[in-house]
Amino acid sequence: MVTGDDKAKVSQTAETLARQFWDVRKQFAFVAPTAPLAECIDKALKSKKHPFFISDMGDNPTAGGAGDVTWTLTQILNQPAFKDPNGPSLIYASIPDPELVKKAIAAGVGGQVSAKASANVDARFAPPVPLNGVVRAIEYGDRDAEVEVVMQVGSVRVIVTQKRKPYHKEKDFTRLGLNPRQADVVVVKIGYLEPELYAMQADWLMALTPGGVDQDLFRLPYKRIQRPMFPFDTDMPTPDLSAKLVPVSGSTK
Repeated sequence: MVTGDDKAKVSQTAETLARQFWDVRKQFAFVAPTAPLAECIDKALKSKKHPFFISDMGDNPTAGGAGDVTWTLTQILNQPAFKDPNGPSLIYASIPDPELVKKAIAAGVGGQVSAKASANVDARFAPPVPLNGVVRAIEYGDRDAEVEVVMQVGSVRVIVTQKRKPYHKEKDFTRLGLNPRQADVVVVKIGYLEPELYAMQADWLMALTPGGVDQDLFRLPYKRIQRPMFPFDTDMPTPDLSAKLVPVSGSTK
């Protein structure tokens, strides 16, 4: 869409932009390799490069995701490799659940907590996830999360927050007593890695996970799109790229 006061220039510019987008339509790509979550976990476990970062893209809270989708964490905790406390170390950042945070505070650091967490906003993909583990840290005063709790479930350290919070910086982890540089795997609810995270990763993948900002365009349940449409119809003919003028409400021109 192009707006302006000069009808000819607006029309010409709109058509130029449309042509440019159409000409490069097959060149758009993610900034890193993508794969289903199961494949990401498998590659992370087999990799000799650590820390291996995985982006839980579908529930990225800074992109509009609820931040409390439990699907990915449920899949991780169901992995046999992570059930042993001495198994591969994985940090999961993060999942919000104020009720579980209250229970962790009551139990105290070193205490045992058994409760279900999250899926309070977006439960379309998985129900609340059972977290049965030990409280490893409790921190107060974060600007976004307010209260943060680290729960150890098997060999997984799950960060549970009072309010949702994106984890973009190394200090977000170290203030909780976590060292992402020494972890085997770090899973963050994010799209591309922020600079500090990218600088510490030895390898990484973007997981095509479900959520409010699912990046797997081909599995979304479209109901009202007009076909043909790229990229679903890759061999579609070139559409009409001529400018269509839309009158502005209240305009006298």
